Amino acid sequence: MSRDEKVRSAYEEWRSSRYEKETDRRPERKTTFETTSAYPLEAVYAPIEKDPDRNYVDRLGFPGAYPFTRGVYPTMYRGSPWTIRQYAGFGTARETNERFRFLLGKGQKGLSVAFDLPTQMGFDSDDAMSEGEVGRVGVAIDSIDDMRILLDEIPLENISTSMTINSTAAILLALYVAVADERGATRDRLAGTVQNDILKEYIARGTFIFPPGPSVRLITDTLAWCAENLPNWNPISISGYHIREAGSTAVQEIAFTLANAIAYVEAGTSAGMDVDTFAPRLSFFFNVHNNFLEEIAKFRSARRMWARIMKTRFHAKNEASLRLRFHSQTAGSTLTAQQPDNNIVRVTIQALAAVLGGTQSLHTNSLDEALGLPGDSAVRLALRTQQVILEESGVTDTIDPLGGSYAIEHMTDELEERATQLIDRIDGMGGMVQAIEQGFPQREIERAAYEFQKALESGSARVVGVNIHTEDASSTHNAFTIDPALETEQVAALKNRRAARDSGAVESALTAIGNAAEGTENLMPLILEAVKADVTVGEICRTLSNTFGRYRERGSG
Repeated sequence: MSRDEKVRSAYEEWRSSRYEKETDRRPERKTTFETTSAYPLEAVYAPIEKDPDRNYVDRLGFPGAYPFTRGVYPTMYRGSPWTIRQYAGFGTARETNERFRFLLGKGQKGLSVAFDLPTQMGFDSDDAMSEGEVGRVGVAIDSIDDMRILLDEIPLENISTSMTINSTAAILLALYVAVADERGATRDRLAGTVQNDILKEYIARGTFIFPPGPSVRLITDTLAWCAENLPNWNPISISGYHIREAGSTAVQEIAFTLANAIAYVEAGTSAGMDVDTFAPRLSFFFNVHNNFLEEIAKFRSARRMWARIMKTRFHAKNEASLRLRFHSQTAGSTLTAQQPDNNIVRVTIQALAAVLGGTQSLHTNSLDEALGLPGDSAVRLALRTQQVILEESGVTDTIDPLGGSYAIEHMTDELEERATQLIDRIDGMGGMVQAIEQGFPQREIERAAYEFQKALESGSARVVGVNIHTEDASSTHNAFTIDPALETEQVAALKNRRAARDSGAVESALTAIGNAAEGTENLMPLILEAVKADVTVGEICRTLSNTFGRYRERGSG
């Protein structure tokens, strides 16, 4: 009898003679135990392989080695910790710069920039479409002057900067590089990430400007330009975070994120780029939800899947092309306005899952974010949460400490199997762009979000302070608010800058962009020259939309 047969026999004997008798005598507290992806969980897991032919090295291997299930680097946190980031941005560039310097002074290792909706959608602050939204959910950036202020006294060559921006990513990256050039910073020492993931905007968020085709062209232009000019910059962060925030399951988060990544790699190779020239700088961005074990398994399965996709589908030869490096952020959608102090516990559990899952950088949400922009004390506590995990918990002293856990390995396999099936369905539609045009991922996420809402209302999904262990007392937290005068200040400053610039240089730069948009020339050098000439984000987007058009979702009129 093989080892697997012996274990299976012992398991069956335990289940019938002990477990089932006990549950007959004392029923379990729920009739069904399952993950957020709705697959049932066994009471206990044992070393019984679902597929005995898959050996340890093929399935797990070792840290820093294919298939990277156990981590993308050989020493992981024993060598260096993850990058501690805190997402920040509000009001004008000056206010956000003060917050950045506060965070860096408290031990943060990198910046993570949030932009307001007008900046995300390609509208200047004085555009009628921007009224009431300037500086509300992030910092307002209209021109190079704003970027100069945002980065004032920030040591660009010594920190990494993440910018959560998509439709206007090429422009914001150009602004960042323009300021670095002014300061004499060496481009190969600039490190960071621009999110630049437009496909998930059509799926989950809606901050798109142009149709998918031209939008993907801007991404490939950015990939090619960064490969030649910013060797340590991640020109795209393929994001599952917003997919999960929209209501997806863990399986959908993996599948849709990797399917988007496949579309970008295909676009790059179709444009004539060798996969190994840009794939090593691809990065990912994942959500960290509440189901602790499933989230750890999610990261491990995504790493393994991406390594195999790059090796077998795209025939990448550079090992760096196979590594799924990711930033993670605790789940904003799990935070509650009721009993907001409970969010401290949620964020801690989620942050620990990210670390045990092998994240490369991490943002921890603040306890008061369900009420508004976080205050300084809440931000400090969120930052200290990461530092306590790093310095005091001991979980960073060994690599992949939960690797080999029967439950974790089973969940890792299960998530991989289900996510692979979902990617196969997308491939059958012709790829992710075609799937988005057919509304497939949108419908799947809507269905998952609806099922969770039903479970919450019925009580089968339990949220402390919301539908169990509730209290009548209202929150005493004072949420951070934006001074309405900041919008007036931003608009006035923009108008003054417009009046003082060289209008001829502006017109020439915009004409060059418009002409290039009609052809196949890489737009990044022209955008960079434009922002150096004080051309605004909105002006560049209007020029591009004259050629590319503006995208309207089906049924939106």
